[in-house]
Amino acid sequence: MSEPVHVLLLGASGLVGNAVMRAAMGHPHIRLIALSRREVPLPKGARMEMLLAPVEGWGKAIATIRPDRVICALGTTIRKEGGDRFRFVSVDRDLVLRVAGESHKAGAQGFTVVSSVGADPQSKNFYLSTKGSMETTLGKIGLPRVDILRPGLLRGQRVDDRRPLEKLGAIAAPLTDLALQGKYRKYRSIRADDLAAAALQTVMEKAKGRFVHENESLMRLAHRFAGG
Repeated sequence: MSEPVHVLLLGASGLVGNAVMRAAMGHPHIRLIALSRREVPLPKGARMEMLLAPVEGWGKAIATIRPDRVICALGTTIRKEGGDRFRFVSVDRDLVLRVAGESHKAGAQGFTVVSSVGADPQSKNFYLSTKGSMETTLGKIGLPRVDILRPGLLRGQRVDDRRPLEKLGAIAAPLTDLALQGKYRKYRSIRADDLAAAALQTVMEKAKGRFVHENESLMRLAHRFAGG
């Protein structure tokens, strides 16, 4: 009987992080450990570890945990940061890259990160250029496997995060998605639960390299996880 994969989760307090914790419950081949700045309520019935440490202490915490794989769902918004682009970049790019580097030093064999559809370092959209810059630099760290998840609009219940336009988009998503065909399918919305399942499936994959997953690939991964 093989040992479970030790998976470190970063971003447990967010929509995707919460979904990852729920999806991992009871999975015989995954041992989930969350690292957070503050206490996050665990899903009812969850049996997992959660370590609390200030961001400045995350490097030492990761070295102690020595995860096999990492799922990084860290992220904020410019609005949440009061319009401060520097603070946004410090999380969505700089912090992600810092924990990726620490994970590599700790011996992690894979790093899965939630990015965004349309991510491109040359984009004129500040959000997408930041995500693209993160993706580009992440590939240079030297991790054996990197999985970049590029979801479209995320559907799910957020806690204490008012995003009215996103809520309206989620309501319209079933109809909007039908109109997105061919090369535009990658812009389709996705449930946070499906994205979480896709992220967890990536930690079970053995192949090395850099893998970019957009809507169709994410849904295939999610279905494989559900069937496994």
